[in-house]
Amino acid sequence: MWSQQDRAMEENLIAVTEFILLGFSDLQHLQPLLFVLILLIYLFTLIGNGLIIAVTVADLALHTPMYFFLRNLSVLEICYTSVIIPKTLTNLLSEKQAISSLGCAVQMYFYIFFGSTECGLLTVMSYDRYIVICNPMRYSLIMSRKVTLSLAAMVWIVGKLVACEQTTAILMLPFHGPNKINHFFCDILPVLRLMSTDTSLINAIISFLTMVLTIVPLILIITSYASIICTILKMHSGEGRHKAFSTCSSHLITIIFYCSGFITYMRPSSNVSVDTDRALALLYAVIIPTFNPIIYSLRNKKSRRL
Repeated sequence: MWSQQDRAMEENLIAVTEFILLGFSDLQHLQPLLFVLILLIYLFTLIGNGLIIAVTVADLALHTPMYFFLRNLSVLEICYTSVIIPKTLTNLLSEKQAISSLGCAVQMYFYIFFGSTECGLLTVMSYDRYIVICNPMRYSLIMSRKVTLSLAAMVWIVGKLVACEQTTAILMLPFHGPNKINHFFCDILPVLRLMSTDTSLINAIISFLTMVLTIVPLILIITSYASIICTILKMHSGEGRHKAFSTCSSHLITIIFYCSGFITYMRPSSNVSVDTDRALALLYAVIIPTFNPIIYSLRNKKSRRL
């Protein structure tokens, strides 16, 4: 027998059979240009991250914790963008920019899943860099294969739990229309604005989880890199300092990812701007995933084999 939660979720999906993603409908004259730009960015993301996965698997010299986590990050970037961009491209070419209610729920779930997982993975990657720079003699002991696999599994599991909790909580709310989402994908906040009941509780939950998933990891990352910088400055070898900075500086781009997510989900509802929402969403959902292959391929000597 179905639980009360299952019945409520089914009723909501039946009540609204599809959503209209307004997306860039107010920019009709720019839609062909947006389609080309987003398509090129998406192809670059797929090819660049695909090459990173292929090379780090094929080259035995790259079978290290750093490149294992990098491979996970590349998989996440491909999945993360594939949840959003294909449907966005389709809608840019379609007069009726619709998505089914089930499709919206699935898109929201995987968007939260991959985004939450990436937050955890970036934190783990900063910890890996902290160990290799600040405690190099014990690196192979601390970051053993078992520990590496356990850390990766942990961030994927946490991401799944967060996605299940948030998606279920949203689908449980009474939802009978309107069905026009003022965004280019089924993001959490634009969907919540359509709810026919008070969403203060779920907004509070989302704000709390955003703090846990962004502020806490960001503090850990900043702490790790502060320790790394202190250690680098104590090095006597100029070449050693340059190598250490080169290895770590590429990962600092993650601060942009965290800051854009924090601004999006922690702003007061009274300060919500559709244009700002879309700009931030384009930044963290479309543009930032392209940085991974650029930074790690061009700035890391081992990856220049790409």
